[in-house]
Amino acid sequence: MQRVLVVGISGAGKSTLARELGLLRDLPYHEVDALHFSGPGWAVSPSYAADLAGIAEGERWILDSHGPEAARERLWRRADTVVWLDQPRRTVMRRVLLRSLRRSLLRERLFGGNRERWREWLRADHPAWWAWSQYGARRAEIGRLAADARYAPLRVVRLRSAKAAGAWLRSQRPVGRPLLP
Repeated sequence: MQRVLVVGISGAGKSTLARELGLLRDLPYHEVDALHFSGPGWAVSPSYAADLAGIAEGERWILDSHGPEAARERLWRRADTVVWLDQPRRTVMRRVLLRSLRRSLLRERLFGGNRERWREWLRADHPAWWAWSQYGARRAEIGRLAADARYAPLRVVRLRSAKAAGAWLRSQRPVGRPLLP
């Protein structure tokens, strides 16, 4: 496991699992949202797809996304492992709502210096609305990619619950290395 994509819908736990797996396996972790949003107003980095393509060409990495269309093919061809956090909708929605609530209340700085604001909660692209409306489509899309013959040597680990994800992550601990808290 040298080149890993951690995939799933917003709120599935991709960033958390990718960061912890990166530490356990000593893989350079790249947070895709931090690469995507480059400045105020949720501005998209003009080099986003090229940056991801450059990372994909590396020998060792872990990313917390299945990638934008412009770089997806290269990412999936280069990855040796996909960890699919196929969490139930109720788990995803609880997480994304609590995360957005915390971010809004505490005015946490996010990617590119942006913050989630209360007025954004009613927009269709707010993480909570997006996770709800795109849950089925994203799940189907990842399923198609995971079954695509073009990526046949790819190892797909499908984790359908938080408990399964935790157990799998613990199993990735190299011998002689302590468990993360």
